Amino acid sequence: MLHSARMGDSLDSHYAAGGIAAGIVAALRAEKGADSAITPEALAPLDHFHNRGVVATRELMALLAPGPGDHVLDIGCGIGGPARWIAAMSGCRVTGIDLMPAFCAAARELVAATGLADRVQIVEGSALALPFTGGSFDRAYSQNVEMNVADKPAMYREAFRVLKPGGVLALSNLTAGPAGPPHFPVPWAGDASQSFLAAPGELRQNLLAAGFEILSLVDATAHVRDTLSAMRAKMAAKGRPALFTHVWMGERMWLYQDNVFRSLDEGRLGVVEALARRPD
Repeated sequence: MLHSARMGDSLDSHYAAGGIAAGIVAALRAEKGADSAITPEALAPLDHFHNRGVVATRELMALLAPGPGDHVLDIGCGIGGPARWIAAMSGCRVTGIDLMPAFCAAARELVAATGLADRVQIVEGSALALPFTGGSFDRAYSQNVEMNVADKPAMYREAFRVLKPGGVLALSNLTAGPAGPPHFPVPWAGDASQSFLAAPGELRQNLLAAGFEILSLVDATAHVRDTLSAMRAKMAAKGRPALFTHVWMGERMWLYQDNVFRSLDEGRLGVVEALARRPD
């Protein structure tokens, strides 16, 4: 997760946990066997910290369309699941950046465990002051990060700066719904003081103000709600999965998920997906 430095302490208390990588590997091998390979695909149920997991990452990668020669930036990489998965599936290089030290440490350990150190780099830093020179990346993406970012215009200005001319930015963002604030706690915030949901129209404004041209902008709320409803029905029928983000976030993750489901159903959350381009 990426956010302003002044919020670091409060979000540390929401997200931080020790021994993340070791716990994930132990859970995987307890479920799949002591000799099970540690691969991005095997880790996917555990390390894609998004409501729809690897399904959402697969859709975002289709939108981003990275190639083997591309250098891609993951803004708010968390523990690095999508970065590893996208690098492995597309052959590109991915640099992930996140403000949370515990997440960066876990991401680096899992990069090493999956043998992807030559293609995935993890950097600790802020989305509001990316520690990269201008024009460093061919493509960039961000999934469900801006809810923790108060200064969204600055986030998009920085993304624009570090992209090469012609480079694209793919986004999947939770947005404020018309029916009022979401039910807290949720995966990104324990209460309203940690949450900075924007209205759907703000994304267009912020992208254009940063200098991007918008290639696509889609209200994906119904699609996401349908996917999550299917996931919820499956859990009701078969029980909760043994391999899920609760392994490292704790049992509170189930409450977070339930609150996201309820909030989407009640119109308290929306989802917008976008593809924007830095003009040549």
